[in-house]
Amino acid sequence: MKLLVCISQTPDTTSKISFNADGTAFNAASVQFIMNPYDEWYALVRACELREALGGTVVALNVGPAANETTIRKSLAIGADEAVRIDCDPNGAAFVAKQIAEYARAENFDLIFFGKETIDHNGSEVGAMVAEHLELPYVSYASKLELNGTVATLERDIEGGVEIVEVDLPFVLSASKGMAEQRIPNMRGIMTARAKPLKEVAAVVFEENSKVVQFTLPPSKAGVKLVQPDNMDELVRLLHEEAKVI
Repeated sequence: MKLLVCISQTPDTTSKISFNADGTAFNAASVQFIMNPYDEWYALVRACELREALGGTVVALNVGPAANETTIRKSLAIGADEAVRIDCDPNGAAFVAKQIAEYARAENFDLIFFGKETIDHNGSEVGAMVAEHLELPYVSYASKLELNGTVATLERDIEGGVEIVEVDLPFVLSASKGMAEQRIPNMRGIMTARAKPLKEVAAVVFEENSKVVQFTLPPSKAGVKLVQPDNMDELVRLLHEEAKVI
């Protein structure tokens, strides 16, 4: 079985986020980057579990510059057999999806994994775009995956219950909480990752049809106002005059 796990590099959740003076670009100075948690904890780990149970190969794929290779090596330490970096500076979801699709088309993967979203843009777009390029079924926000031969059974959490989906291989999925449990790379994994292949592939030509015009930070949180329990008139006044509905 041939499994592809698409991984992104994102800012650590504790990083202080800022943009350049005109708000057109993210300021990466002094930012600590990590592997996108949904890609790492759920997509990559579940792919490794399937490989361990059924045999095959797990390939980790990243679309990005050489600076991402530390993050890519972590995927190898966790359990991926090999890794591929498509060499470019990605400028949008459609561009990234095109790069992944063209690589996957030539390799004939049985299953393509994504995390449900990245924690920076939260777009949940790339997996669906890749499935469309490859004309494959797409199952989003899957919380459980089992394989029986060439048929997969997946569970998706929906409002008020769980949806069960059956789909034939090959297909594309995005993984959410419940798909697997986080793995911490051990020393053996870290050491063997150095010897595993990390292949660099040239990007295909593709013109992104959208662009970011400007980034803005959300307004700072206002201070909390405390009202004495016996001062109901003041509470009512504040609710009418100062409270904001979000």
